[in-house]
Amino acid sequence: MAPVRTSRRIALVLGAGGLVVGLAACGSSAPAGAGSTGGGAAASTGKVAAVIKGLDNPFFQTMESGIKQQATTGKADVTVQAAAAITDTSGQADKLTGLAGQDYKCFVINPISGTNLIQGVAQLSAKSVPIVNIDSPIDASAAEAASAKIATYIGTDNVEAGTMAGKTMGKLLPSGGDVALVGGIAGDVTSGARLEGFQKGIPAGVKVVQTVAADWDRQTALTKATDIMRAQPNLKGFFAANDDMGLGIARAIANAGKTGSIKVISVDGNKDAFEAIKAGGVDAVVAQYPYVIGAMGVEACQAAMAGKSLPASVKAPVQVVTKDNVDKALSAAPKPGESYDDPFAALLK
Repeated sequence: MAPVRTSRRIALVLGAGGLVVGLAACGSSAPAGAGSTGGGAAASTGKVAAVIKGLDNPFFQTMESGIKQQATTGKADVTVQAAAAITDTSGQADKLTGLAGQDYKCFVINPISGTNLIQGVAQLSAKSVPIVNIDSPIDASAAEAASAKIATYIGTDNVEAGTMAGKTMGKLLPSGGDVALVGGIAGDVTSGARLEGFQKGIPAGVKVVQTVAADWDRQTALTKATDIMRAQPNLKGFFAANDDMGLGIARAIANAGKTGSIKVISVDGNKDAFEAIKAGGVDAVVAQYPYVIGAMGVEACQAAMAGKSLPASVKAPVQVVTKDNVDKALSAAPKPGESYDDPFAALLK
């Protein structure tokens, strides 16, 4: 995603098709979960449930922090449940299904795959419960077929984020060179979009010579990067679809004694990745802000429960972090070092 700080009001289009935008005002219920009711435009209108990806990944730990902080500062009644791991599709679906049978008036969901939460979303849509989809979009055609409705989507334009990374790699390799791509889970929509964008962003002199999947995992990426360097002795750079894999790649490069001679760019914006930029193991991070995405998700639910009309889709803030601005990024974390637009905050005034 380019560092665009504005939101968009568009017909929500995710994946192969369009989603019907569903929204309903809801009544009040007894307090439960994080935070407390009272105060603010959307307070005391009901309980919110958030179902996110596994907390075995620091990105989603930070997202959870944003959700909980907004629950506290916005006086919202929020319960957060997470999948056991970033690959636990069935377990995450079970959590949503279990919560769907309880008295929650709005849901924030971050699905592991495009389809694993469709059944639960459809169950909630049948009761006109608003759903706020954050970070990873549900599959549009599958949602339409199941009458699963989304009130708003909040997340990174992953093709654009990858394009930013590709352009940055071009600056790091002004004379060109061979690079390898390390994606997440094979077939994952988010990973695929970032890899696609990277290839759009690189100049003609930068050539992608190998692409592998490393399951979003640091150790797996370390192993894959080690193998790639042996197979590609002229390699000049790696692009990783998330920071955890980027850090694994950086370790593999260090083990091979090639730190600095092989460039590393990743996507996410974790503190460890910023520290790796300062240390020289990682050259650039296309930073998105899971803390902000999580907080916006709760704000969107508050606005929905207050009867506000939500924008169909909102771009989360993104910026490229290098050694030139990493200190500013670290000092501002987990929020962006630059200003950004938050349309949901405006709805709550």
